[in-house]
Amino acid sequence: MPAYTTKDIHNIALIGQAHSGKTSLTEALLKEGGAIHHLGLVEKGTTVSDFTDEEKARGSSIYNAVVHCDYRGKRINIIDTPGAADFAGQALAALLAVETGVLVINAMTGLDPNTRRLFARAAEANVCRMIVINKIDGDNVDLETLIASIQEGLGPECVPVNLPIDGGKRIVDCFKNKEGKSDIGPVDDWHTAIVERVVEMDDELMQQYLEKGEVEIEHLHEPFEAAMREGHLIPICFTCARSHLDANVNVGVKEFLDFAVDLAPNPLEGRPRRLLKVGDAHGNGNGSGNGEIEMAPDPTKPVLAHTFKVVNDRFGKMGVFRVHQGTVSKDATVFIGDHKKPTKIAHVHEVQGKDHKEIDAAIAGDIAATLKIEELDLGEVLQSMANSRLKLASEKYPEPMYGLAVESKKRGDEQKIADALHKLKSEDPTLKFERNPITHELVVRGLGEQHLRVVLDKMKHKFGLEVETHPPKIAYKETILGKAEGHHRHKKQTGGAGQFGEVYLRVEPTPRGTGFQYVDDTFGGSIPKQYIPAIEKGIRTVLETGCIAGYPMQDIKVSVYDGKYHDVDSKEIAFFTAGKRAFIDAVTKAKPAILEPVVMIEVTVPSKHMGDITGDLSGKRGRIQGTDMLTGDLAVVKALVPLAEVANYQNQLKSVTGGQGSYSMELSHYDPVPGNVQAQIAAQWKPRVEEE
Repeated sequence: MPAYTTKDIHNIALIGQAHSGKTSLTEALLKEGGAIHHLGLVEKGTTVSDFTDEEKARGSSIYNAVVHCDYRGKRINIIDTPGAADFAGQALAALLAVETGVLVINAMTGLDPNTRRLFARAAEANVCRMIVINKIDGDNVDLETLIASIQEGLGPECVPVNLPIDGGKRIVDCFKNKEGKSDIGPVDDWHTAIVERVVEMDDELMQQYLEKGEVEIEHLHEPFEAAMREGHLIPICFTCARSHLDANVNVGVKEFLDFAVDLAPNPLEGRPRRLLKVGDAHGNGNGSGNGEIEMAPDPTKPVLAHTFKVVNDRFGKMGVFRVHQGTVSKDATVFIGDHKKPTKIAHVHEVQGKDHKEIDAAIAGDIAATLKIEELDLGEVLQSMANSRLKLASEKYPEPMYGLAVESKKRGDEQKIADALHKLKSEDPTLKFERNPITHELVVRGLGEQHLRVVLDKMKHKFGLEVETHPPKIAYKETILGKAEGHHRHKKQTGGAGQFGEVYLRVEPTPRGTGFQYVDDTFGGSIPKQYIPAIEKGIRTVLETGCIAGYPMQDIKVSVYDGKYHDVDSKEIAFFTAGKRAFIDAVTKAKPAILEPVVMIEVTVPSKHMGDITGDLSGKRGRIQGTDMLTGDLAVVKALVPLAEVANYQNQLKSVTGGQGSYSMELSHYDPVPGNVQAQIAAQWKPRVEEE
């Protein structure tokens, strides 16, 4: 068992924009905590957390990395995450394993759209949040203006708990002290601002503060943590993890570690984590009535842990997990996901970047790893008792929208490519792949061009597979907009017993995203019950292949209300065919429509290009949702745009802005395409049908 207890653990994830210095800050924290003796450098590929060949080649983080140090008798687990929007899935996975999400902001560049999104995602992940302003020694840094923009953009609850002084050469604690002057104003002013935030969490302390004008610091610990849990307080710290003048000089790193030990929540103090019973549409799960199980960070209770990082390498699969409840010991037996067969945890390891050391056990609140368990995929829950499939209730990832159709350069590699993609998908929550049954394309989807470039590079260098790529066809869907009835009589006589089945049915649209509903409204034995499933099977064949343009159908309710049968000639195949034809008959009368994916796109450009971008997106059938001005003379344009219009937006944006713009997009919803577009899509399908 470890020398520390659950109360001694502090888990933090460093999130934020690219080039904010998260990896350098991680390195400085490890050195200050005594875990390493020399600072590694990102540009030399010598840091503890950026250890893969891909990260060394690119000079930036691609995967989350787990490290730790022991400081003042406490175990500090740190997860360094990538800052590029294309790798946001790694950052979001890390947030599910910690109590505190630390947003790292580059003092020279300030807020950007990805920083804002990650800040909001940390709140959705149910973690306490704080901010570190890094690189405070940079050129032309205006910290006072930056603090104002943070409070305006992220909320007035963002308040410094320490301050830079002497031009950023030293840091003073403004929570415990109020004397002197900082680089951004009198220390007393910021001391008052944070104390007033904290006392608002306790009526008795508030009354004392109003009467005396001050409260003893030792009385503010619990309300401080309560304020962080409620999001009423977002502490801000200042650091220079690596001086641009001397890489071995850092400022504010010790102060940050002191804050983590003194005031950041441990697993007993953080926001409660809940598990959701997967597939329970009615909320009938174990535990509370809403199907959720709240986990208690108690080492003596049954094991509940979840895997937030998976690595496939030449030694096999490694799963890194957070223990939310119980103790995971060497040789322990657990159940993974909904597997009925128990699995033995042969080894438990603590992780330090690429290195891992075997330990006896991982207690509640800690982070550890296990090796060579093939069933252990990303997001899987480990539990000591057999149960139904569980997942973290706060688990939510952006939908991968950027796609490439891939084809093997070498005949016979198709299965190898599928196997490689399965392994890569087990590591990456935002990687998907599918084979389109209509176009016969293997489509790989990620969060952006850079994301898929890394995936293709790994396929080449790790698995020895080379592929050709091209833009995939858009994944349209079909539905109906009105109600109608359909009928078909299937009668076939070829000598001997024939085939007979007659079906009457109704179709109507359902709310978007509800899928397919099948209802048996027959009565009086008009259709024997044994033929009802055959009718549904016939209908489902049309749902899969489409009716007007060859795309899958959704959001339709079908009610079979009448029909006829023959005592001798009626068979399942007859009602299969009758149901299929009756459904097609009804759909053609019910205002059939093609649905197209609509994405929410956020484009960040220099403000001088804002008009060009809004005009360009409007010309792509886009609906502008708003614009924001950012520091650094940048503007953000938000719009809802059909995916078909921005499927290759990377090149279009470079053309409009001369390479100065960036964007991100997520699936928003599906909308019917305009009539002229629908006619074009349907016309393209008809020749294929005739050819087949």
